Amino acid sequence: MLSAAVLADRFARLGVRPGMVLHVQASLRTLGPVEGGAGGVVDALLEVLGTEGTLVAYTATPENSSTSRIYQAAVAGLSPAEAEAYRERMPRFDPAATPASPTMGALSEEIRTRPGALRSGHPQTSWAAVGPLAAEITAHHPLTSHLGPDSPLGRLYDLDARVLQLGVGMARFTAFHLADLRQPGVQVREYRCVAPEGWTTFQAPDLDDLHFADLGTRVLAAATGVTSARIGTADCRLVPVREAVDLADRFLRTPTDT
Repeated sequence: MLSAAVLADRFARLGVRPGMVLHVQASLRTLGPVEGGAGGVVDALLEVLGTEGTLVAYTATPENSSTSRIYQAAVAGLSPAEAEAYRERMPRFDPAATPASPTMGALSEEIRTRPGALRSGHPQTSWAAVGPLAAEITAHHPLTSHLGPDSPLGRLYDLDARVLQLGVGMARFTAFHLADLRQPGVQVREYRCVAPEGWTTFQAPDLDDLHFADLGTRVLAAATGVTSARIGTADCRLVPVREAVDLADRFLRTPTDT
């Protein structure tokens, strides 16, 4: 059983520092038993970051969208009438109350519900943050830049943030979307989701993460700022957002570059 004090020590050894902007991605099951569960992990992270640090989580709600994979799986096999009834039951997004998707992990929901946490207003791809830069990170999140440079994800790049991966692989390294959007010929598609005012439709880049695992392998082989360690029962790493995105951009433009 890992205590918050032990975790704080391990995080500091990995390279988490006071004042850092830190996006955390975690599989608590892989990490192993922690005193206080997700709350204990967040307590440890906030202790190491100190009063000048900012902790960030992706709190997306793909269940809120009729164009997401989760929705498509949920209505597969339903009749048109049943699918329409399902859509009618989908609740409106409320930044203050709508839980983060279970697919984001318990840590994202724990950060979202921390006292003083702020959350961006995007009804499909919101982010939450706790700390002095929380407002700067979450205040601006236009529909059409759901995971782009004008989103909280773009702020993480601008602020030279780090991503702490606790038992999570590079296949889930969300910041790679920023590299994708730098490539020529990015396609735009229609998205539909339940916003606070009701159903809304918007056009935004067509993004997927199916190539992230292979891209991550190449990035880790070339990166110089990544640190890694075993914490609990999980393989963990600390990754600089800016370096990882810039390397990914280079590899996407030159696929044979090693």
